[in-house]
Amino acid sequence: MTTPSHAITVGLIQKACTGDRAQNQASLDAAIRKTAAQGARLILLQELHDSLYFCQTEDTEGFDLAESIPGPSSERLGRLAAELKVVIVASLFERRAPGLYHNTAVVLDSDGSLAGRYRKMHIPDDPGYYEKFYFTPGDLGFRPVQTSIGKLGVLVCWDQWYPEAARLMALAGAEILLYPTAIGWNPADEAAEQQRQLDAWITIQRAHAVANGLPLISANRVGFEDDPSHQTQGARFWGHSMICGPQGEILAQAGTEETILTARIDRQRTEEVRRIWPFFRDRRIDAYGALLKRYDD
Repeated sequence: MTTPSHAITVGLIQKACTGDRAQNQASLDAAIRKTAAQGARLILLQELHDSLYFCQTEDTEGFDLAESIPGPSSERLGRLAAELKVVIVASLFERRAPGLYHNTAVVLDSDGSLAGRYRKMHIPDDPGYYEKFYFTPGDLGFRPVQTSIGKLGVLVCWDQWYPEAARLMALAGAEILLYPTAIGWNPADEAAEQQRQLDAWITIQRAHAVANGLPLISANRVGFEDDPSHQTQGARFWGHSMICGPQGEILAQAGTEETILTARIDRQRTEEVRRIWPFFRDRRIDAYGALLKRYDD
């Protein structure tokens, strides 16, 4: 039987970004306030929410967007978290040292403190997504962040395609999986290919919830962003942010417009679901050694 203490309202913010960083931050802060007013105690923001998605091109001026952690953005969001008494998961471009940068998610607890951070582990390098130019792979591992509302398994965008990442977060005690994301369509692709990509993206994340018996929150950006180099047709970010339960059931899902989503989740259902689907009990850990190889040939 579930108890009220296990149930919380969670929220996410799906937005389009502009080239005006101050405008993005002001708009986001207002949206955080609205989300909190709807009862959310945990609020997830999309990947690299303070700027346009600069990784469409390789440009050293892009590094000017990075900042230290703690730094201006984490401190601003920390003050907001303390004022609203919510936990905020934000996505920042971290300047760790000269020439050393990460794609980092920070978790601001409801008292405003920096509860922890996660540095993106899987870094893509594809046309329009040149992240290896900017980001050093994370070195903090797959460790949940302890907060006042529980342990949060925070991962970032490209991480969402890897079942190993979600599983390791779950094995380390994560109670909710969270994915700040920036993913979109190549406008040059035909409609059928675009639909296949979107369906795959939704399916893989729901599968992480199912395989681990965990609720999951994924926040993506929306809107068209031009390629400054004009080498591609830009990116149309497809939104479809969602909140899932531990059987992969969709509790709330957006379309392609700016929106705020909230849903009530009950973390006690993880216990209930894992009793009827005992995947953790039946794992053959004695037979998984090949997972540590690049390819088992």
